[in-house]
Amino acid sequence: MWDKPTLLNWIANLLFSLAVVMLLYALLFVVLHLPIFPVKQVQVEGNLDHVNHEQIQLIVSKYLKGNFYTLDLQRTRAAFEKLPWARKVSVRRQWPDTIVVQIEEHQALGRWGGVALVNRYGELFQAASDAQLPTFYGPGDAVKEVAQGYASFAQMLSQTSLQIQQLSLSSRRAWEIKTVDGRQMMLGRESARQRLQQFVSAYRQQANIAESDWRYADLRYPNGFALRMPRGGA
Repeated sequence: MWDKPTLLNWIANLLFSLAVVMLLYALLFVVLHLPIFPVKQVQVEGNLDHVNHEQIQLIVSKYLKGNFYTLDLQRTRAAFEKLPWARKVSVRRQWPDTIVVQIEEHQALGRWGGVALVNRYGELFQAASDAQLPTFYGPGDAVKEVAQGYASFAQMLSQTSLQIQQLSLSSRRAWEIKTVDGRQMMLGRESARQRLQQFVSAYRQQANIAESDWRYADLRYPNGFALRMPRGGA
């Protein structure tokens, strides 16, 4: 090999090029880690009703380490995602010295028993809330189904004075509603939405139904429904 000057020149040029690249990389690494590119502002965006300033400041002080270029965006995003009310978080750099954090909060739709809250996407999340929310019960794999059912049933009942306090879905997929004023409504499994809509139509058209003090409504009949009064009247 030593008697091949062309090959020797090629190897020498390659080693020189590698040395230059490594030197430039090391120089760039040092420059980027110098305290001359500080993060001067953390800008938090989103319609925030539950994430507060103190929580943000705690995360900034604990997790935002490094300068504008070396800050770990993935680690920062993961830190903000630990906030109880944070559903989605995105983090990006904004030249020359700002980190922009976009937070989408959960919007609580109801309570899943006494275990967790349910958002409008039918997702469970752990957070504290003193809001007056309906309570949902159902199989563990039916959270989204119950949330969708509640949205549909509540919209129908908004045409009446009835408000859902509790919505249950049995393991056999039978629906049951309990209202704020203590009434119980059995919708069954098949055509639950159609049955409720028929009841709402009758409720609006017949004053004796809306004005009566019925406590129990069985909507599982094919061509109507049955009402039970407090003392067993129908």
